[in-house]
Amino acid sequence: MMTEISLNILDVAENSTRAGAALVTILVSVDSAADKLIATIKDNGCGMTKEQVHQVTDPFFTTRKTRKVGLGIPFFKYAAESTGGSFSIESEPGTGTVVTAVFGLSHIDRMPLGDINSTIETLITCHPDTDFLYIYRYNQASFELDTRNFREILGDIPFDTPEVSVYIKEYLSENKLETDGGAAI
Repeated sequence: MMTEISLNILDVAENSTRAGAALVTILVSVDSAADKLIATIKDNGCGMTKEQVHQVTDPFFTTRKTRKVGLGIPFFKYAAESTGGSFSIESEPGTGTVVTAVFGLSHIDRMPLGDINSTIETLITCHPDTDFLYIYRYNQASFELDTRNFREILGDIPFDTPEVSVYIKEYLSENKLETDGGAAI
């Protein structure tokens, strides 16, 4: 089992890129009053059939040819539900997939969010042909990073150029700190 929510988000977003998504939207929302942490990963990839959606939480089901088990989604579901939260997958072939995990924010079994800034920066720099919209909400405050806006400014300069990669990570760190005041999540 992955030890941080951000690593589960990375795993699901990697699935989105393998599904041919041109845009992956990642929302992390912390609502202290409702005592919830919500992670949503939405893509416009190839999507799944209803049968695949029903099977995807089975650890012995995978569409990969490299191994016979798929533990990422079942563990992510278990981690959310063990905190009194919920887990859902909506998908249609040719449309895309939405994965939503709701965690009990103060539940003793909730894993930490982890280094979400590094997760988002890794996804952006390692998938140059995929756009990412990252939205981080902490109670009433929020910020967004949209790689489509970065592409307009950067032109043909790739995201994995060291200076760009450093800028992306600093942008994420500064805005997260401004949004949540450095809260331990």
